[in-house]
Amino acid sequence: MTATAWQAVIDSPFGRLAIRIREDRVAGIDWVGADTPLEPPVDPVAREAVAQLRAWCADPAFRFDLPLAPAATPFQARVRVALCAIPPGEMRSYGDLARALGSSARAVGGACRRNPVPLVVPCHRVVARHGLGGFGGAVEGEPLALKQRLLDHERAAGVPTR
Repeated sequence: MTATAWQAVIDSPFGRLAIRIREDRVAGIDWVGADTPLEPPVDPVAREAVAQLRAWCADPAFRFDLPLAPAATPFQARVRVALCAIPPGEMRSYGDLARALGSSARAVGGACRRNPVPLVVPCHRVVARHGLGGFGGAVEGEPLALKQRLLDHERAAGVPTR
């Protein structure tokens, strides 16, 4: 993706983030390389997204309230609602969500992998029964280290975990 597709690129404690806006809604948040040029938000929705991302970085108990582009499928929309219901600092297993949604853990994992707005829709709070599971489609390496840092961020602020 080229930088022109983003309406803002910011630094965060978790890496550089690029924000995509479509039809006055947040359509995506991407981790990009440190060599990606920073871009201040100029669009009002991008400005609000940046402000809320910074608020969450400062206080992991912060609850996002952003207009989001619709989920790609009805199932992904149901998973999005379930993810947003997980309180900051808490975790659920893929199986827990699958049972609540009448689905399978694999389907929930697939919907989490396709989440275009991480942090806002907190897919990092979904873990395997034993271990972290995956993050962004990866089951090892830097993406899992990032997932662990996001979970640690929420725990370090004294937000209770289950």
